[in-house]
Amino acid sequence: MTRKRSLLNGQGIFPLSFFAQNSIMLSMETNNNFDIQEELKKLPGRPGVYLMHDEKDNIIYVGKAISLKNRVRQYFQSSRNKGVKIEQMVTHIRRFEYIVTDSELEALVLECNLIKEHRPKYNTMLMDDKTYPFIKVTTNEPFPRVILSRKMLRDKAKYFGPYTSSQAVRDTIDLIHKLFHVRSCSRSLPRDIGKERPCLNYHIKQCDAPCQGYISREEYGKLISEVLRFLGGNYDSVLKDLEEKMNDASEKLEFERAIEYRELIGSVKKVAQKQKITDSSGEDRDVLAVASSEEDAVVQVFFIRGGRLIGRDHFYLRVSKGEEKSSILDSFIKQYYAGTPFIPGELMLQEEVEERELLEAWLTSKRGQKVMIRIPKKGTKEKLVELAAENARLVLTKDKERLKREEGRTIGAVKEIASLLDLDGINRMEAYDISNTNGFESVGSMVVYERGRPKRNDYRKFKIKGIKGADDYGSMREVLTRRFTHGLRERQENTEMGKFTAFPDLILMDGGKGQVNVALQVLDELHLDIPVCGMVKDDYHRTRGLYYHNVEIPIDKSSEAFRLITRIQDEAHRFAIEYHRQLRGKGQVHSILDDIEGIGPARRKALMRHYLSLDDIREATVEELAKIPSMNEKAAESVYKFFH
Repeated sequence: MTRKRSLLNGQGIFPLSFFAQNSIMLSMETNNNFDIQEELKKLPGRPGVYLMHDEKDNIIYVGKAISLKNRVRQYFQSSRNKGVKIEQMVTHIRRFEYIVTDSELEALVLECNLIKEHRPKYNTMLMDDKTYPFIKVTTNEPFPRVILSRKMLRDKAKYFGPYTSSQAVRDTIDLIHKLFHVRSCSRSLPRDIGKERPCLNYHIKQCDAPCQGYISREEYGKLISEVLRFLGGNYDSVLKDLEEKMNDASEKLEFERAIEYRELIGSVKKVAQKQKITDSSGEDRDVLAVASSEEDAVVQVFFIRGGRLIGRDHFYLRVSKGEEKSSILDSFIKQYYAGTPFIPGELMLQEEVEERELLEAWLTSKRGQKVMIRIPKKGTKEKLVELAAENARLVLTKDKERLKREEGRTIGAVKEIASLLDLDGINRMEAYDISNTNGFESVGSMVVYERGRPKRNDYRKFKIKGIKGADDYGSMREVLTRRFTHGLRERQENTEMGKFTAFPDLILMDGGKGQVNVALQVLDELHLDIPVCGMVKDDYHRTRGLYYHNVEIPIDKSSEAFRLITRIQDEAHRFAIEYHRQLRGKGQVHSILDDIEGIGPARRKALMRHYLSLDDIREATVEELAKIPSMNEKAAESVYKFFH
């Protein structure tokens, strides 16, 4: 989304978190209100994929289910024998989410793609390319073969799949040999024509022996064309032919042959299941579909990269009653792709949009390469769009109330803050905090919230370099100066995806007047005009109000604005503390002692051997320090003065 406030028919457009669709939001922020029995009732009895998240919102497990309702419930039933790994995994689950599919087959393929993308901690299967086989037609050869392949290479051959059953693939290849009589050998043709006798497949009438020149290259090419049509989905005529042969064999009492045809029919049907989740073209595209009801709408976006569905997001919109889906899609495309860092080469839409050519030209100019907008009317692509639309409808019908609550605690809270401060268009907020231990190893944290939700990819941490001792104001000045100087440099260099390119609509400081004034001085020196607000705490370290324009503004403690401010303040503090802890340890203590005048490596080692911790050194007297081997009174006084 764009950094500034974006509107749709005068109303806000509200993006929800990545993979938030159809999810049970059991995060640290909502854990207290979570009723697992009620949320489990919302699960559909449909095939799909579910994703488990831990307390840090990392995906720790991805699984598939023929019935999401039955499968996900099993994790929360104490009577189930889950095994040690699953029992351990369940203790870390803080929320889960799911994607519905048309079949378990599609769920399995999607599960594999998501596991490869996210590498969840508790997944131990489907991790390499051997999980799913392909059918490969070697059209890069003069006399192509039909073989099973575990990898999809860029070798100008034709690939079909991936499929979930290796046996079904082998049966289908066997069927192709029986129906079309194409070769299976690895001989180099036409170089080796006539050099050896024909193999057994010729004698059992499963190959027309191009190795002997019994069939011309042109005639063989026609057979391969039939094979490609069959693998591309034109299998009705083949099934009809097989059924006729099966019935004919039954009438002639050739039951073994009839059974063979019946098994081959089953194999064809198994392989013929279309896998809309994986696109074998290997292209980058986004699939967009919308579901609407009165003044509510949800746009679902599937992200296909390199032919794989690697993720998806959905966006909750406020629209006018009776607004057409094409109009909603048109407005959404303009707002979403104005701010997104990546634009694929193709958008597949559910319906035609009015300004299609204009949108294509605009997207092409932003991407720097051709962008096409397509509305699929048949085949796999149409079914993929239908799947996106079905997921959008599920969000709208099953999770409408949850989405509205989510809107209230995120976008609604941001609007309340904007109203308190008399500001317009708050989207991105950045909060800062400083952490140190008595002035040592000072660090700064920057956390980012967009539309009321944390944007963790934009979090940044700073190790204070130019400030000595416990100078929080000086440390904050350094952090802010480095952050915005870097951002200005990236903007001058037109670095669209730089670490600091995006600037906030509001800066939140962990403190009152002093911290706010430091931030305002830095911004003034850099000629930046960004509102700065302090998050004031009471004597018990609890959020009390906001400090803005030299006035402390009280906040209703029951409001969503108060809860959001508290979450942001706690998150900034947590992130700073976490980084500071990473820098602590024996090695860091040694570096602190190195800062003391007159203390070299020998005296530092003597101090560390005599005292167990930095606190023990701090509490020691000059006399006690002077008694340590290799120390003298001058060095002891230097250590004592450093800590006091």
